[in-house]
Amino acid sequence: MLVDYSTNLFRCLAAYPELHRRSTPFYQFIDEVMRRVFAASRPAFEAGDEVRVGEIGNIRLPYESMGAIDSLDLFGLDELLIFAFYFKNRERYRRVADIGANLGLHSIVLAKCGFEVDSYEPDPSHFEKLRRNLSLNGVSACNPYQKAVSDHEGTMEFVRVLGNTTSSHLAGAKSNPYGKLEKFEVIVTDIKAISEKVDLLKIDAEGHEAVLLSSIADRTWENVDAFVEVGSPVNAKLIFSRFSDTNVNIFAQKLGWNKVRVFEDMPTSYKEGGIFITTKSQMCWT
Repeated sequence: MLVDYSTNLFRCLAAYPELHRRSTPFYQFIDEVMRRVFAASRPAFEAGDEVRVGEIGNIRLPYESMGAIDSLDLFGLDELLIFAFYFKNRERYRRVADIGANLGLHSIVLAKCGFEVDSYEPDPSHFEKLRRNLSLNGVSACNPYQKAVSDHEGTMEFVRVLGNTTSSHLAGAKSNPYGKLEKFEVIVTDIKAISEKVDLLKIDAEGHEAVLLSSIADRTWENVDAFVEVGSPVNAKLIFSRFSDTNVNIFAQKLGWNKVRVFEDMPTSYKEGGIFITTKSQMCWT
C-alpha cells in the first residue's frame, strides 16, 4: 500500500516553507490530505507491511497504540515538514542525533536520507520497539542508546505517562503531568558531548529542551543546527533569552520559517510548530 500519492511529496513541501504556518490554506489542505492517506494505510501498518512514504521510500513501522496517541500520529504534517528538510539537505549534513527517538521513525527517515544517526530513547518499552523498527527497516547506520539526554551524566527519575507515552519525560520537566504515572530511574547522558560530534540535532525532550539548549556553548553552534519542539511558554522564554544577543538565530514554523526577532514570534507549544536553531542567516530550503 502506498502513501506516495505524489512521488514529489517532500520536494513539494520543501518548495513552500513560507506556507508551513498552520494557519495557511496550504498547510490545512495538505494536513487533511495526509491524515486521510495515512488513515487509509492503517491496515498495512497493522499488518507490519512496508508503506512507501514519498521519496523517502518504503518504511515498515508496525502499528502501536501509545495511549491517546498511536504510531500513525508520528506521521503528522509537522513531522513530514521536518522530513522534507532532511531530504532536501541530505548532502549538507553528515551525522545527526535523534533525541527523544520514540519508536524510531525520525531515525529511520534520517538513515534512509544517508545520515549517520545516534538515537536516544530512555523508555525501555519504546526503546525495544525502536531497535525492532531499525532492524525491520534494515537500518545499520544508527546507534541506539537507551538513555535520556540532559546537561550532565548520571541518572534521573523518569515519568512515564500511561495515557500518552509520547508525553513521558524526565521528572521536573513538566509541572502538572496528568493521569496515571509510572516513575523509575533512567541513565542520562550529557548533551554537550553529543552536540560536539554531530552537525544536526533533532530535540523532542518533552519539556527539558531549555535545559539542553542552555548547556550547549556558543562556539558549538558554529558547527551544529537543531530542530526543537518547544513544550511551554516558560521554555519558550528561556530559549529566547538564551540566544538573545548572540550570533545564533532562531527560525520558527509559525513565521513560515522566518527569523524570530521578538519573544512574541516564539512558539509556546507544539501546537504552533517547531523552531530551527542555527548560526546560518537562513534555513536551507532551496
